[in-house]
Amino acid sequence: MLLTLVGIVVAGLSDWRAGVRIVSAALGIAAVLRLALPEKDAGMLAVRHRLFDVCTLLLFGVSLFVLAGAIPDQPV
Repeated sequence: MLLTLVGIVVAGLSDWRAGVRIVSAALGIAAVLRLALPEKDAGMLAVRHRLFDVCTLLLFGVSLFVLAGAIPDQPV
Protein backbone atom coordinates (compact mmCIF):
# COMPACT_ATOMS: atom_id res chain seq x y z
CA MET A 1 0.00 0.00 0.00
CA LEU A 2 2.90 2.32 0.74
CA LEU A 3 4.28 1.86 -2.77
CA THR A 4 0.87 2.69 -4.22
CA LEU A 5 0.74 5.86 -2.15
CA VAL A 6 4.23 6.82 -3.38
CA GLY A 7 3.05 6.28 -6.96
CA ILE A 8 0.01 8.47 -6.46
CA VAL A 9 2.12 11.24 -4.92
CA VAL A 10 4.65 11.05 -7.77
CA ALA A 11 1.83 11.13 -10.34
CA GLY A 12 0.28 14.16 -8.67
CA LEU A 13 3.42 16.16 -8.09
CA SER A 14 5.66 15.42 -11.05
CA ASP A 15 5.74 12.84 -13.84
CA TRP A 16 2.36 11.10 -14.07
CA ARG A 17 3.78 8.27 -16.19
CA ALA A 18 6.36 7.39 -13.55
CA GLY A 19 3.66 7.50 -10.87
CA VAL A 20 1.37 5.17 -12.81
CA ARG A 21 4.27 2.80 -13.43
CA ILE A 22 5.03 2.76 -9.69
CA VAL A 23 1.40 1.86 -9.00
CA SER A 24 1.56 -0.90 -11.62
CA ALA A 25 4.72 -2.23 -9.98
CA ALA A 26 2.90 -2.27 -6.65
CA LEU A 27 0.14 -4.36 -8.24
CA GLY A 28 2.75 -6.76 -9.63
CA ILE A 29 4.38 -7.10 -6.22
CA ALA A 30 0.96 -7.70 -4.67
CA ALA A 31 0.35 -10.49 -7.20
CA VAL A 32 3.66 -12.16 -6.32
CA LEU A 33 2.93 -11.82 -2.60
CA ARG A 34 -0.56 -13.29 -3.08
CA LEU A 35 0.98 -16.22 -4.91
CA ALA A 36 3.71 -16.80 -2.32
CA LEU A 37 1.97 -16.15 1.00
CA PRO A 38 -0.17 -18.75 2.73
CA GLU A 39 -3.90 -18.03 2.88
CA LYS A 40 -3.83 -17.02 6.56
CA ASP A 41 -1.02 -14.49 5.99
CA ALA A 42 -2.36 -12.95 2.77
CA GLY A 43 -4.69 -10.59 4.63
CA MET A 44 -6.55 -8.20 2.34
CA LEU A 45 -4.79 -9.64 -0.72
CA ALA A 46 -6.98 -12.73 -0.36
CA VAL A 47 -10.29 -11.75 -1.93
CA ARG A 48 -11.27 -14.86 -3.85
CA HIS A 49 -9.36 -17.90 -5.01
CA ARG A 50 -5.59 -17.50 -5.27
CA LEU A 51 -5.45 -17.88 -9.07
CA PHE A 52 -8.24 -15.34 -9.57
CA ASP A 53 -6.52 -12.81 -7.29
CA VAL A 54 -3.12 -13.24 -8.97
CA CYS A 55 -4.55 -12.99 -12.49
CA THR A 56 -6.62 -9.92 -11.61
CA LEU A 57 -3.70 -8.11 -9.97
CA LEU A 58 -1.40 -8.92 -12.89
CA LEU A 59 -4.02 -7.88 -15.45
CA PHE A 60 -4.51 -4.48 -13.80
CA GLY A 61 -0.76 -3.98 -13.29
CA VAL A 62 0.17 -4.80 -16.88
CA SER A 63 -2.76 -2.78 -18.22
CA LEU A 64 -1.71 0.33 -16.28
CA PHE A 65 1.89 -0.06 -17.40
CA VAL A 66 0.94 -0.43 -21.07
CA LEU A 67 -1.58 2.42 -20.98
CA ALA A 68 0.95 4.75 -19.36
CA GLY A 69 3.28 4.16 -22.28
CA ALA A 70 0.60 4.21 -24.98
CA ILE A 71 -0.98 7.57 -24.19
CA PRO A 72 0.74 10.21 -26.34
CA ASP A 73 2.17 13.37 -24.87
CA GLN A 74 -0.15 16.36 -25.11
CA PRO A 75 1.15 19.78 -26.09
CA VAL A 76 1.16 22.27 -23.24
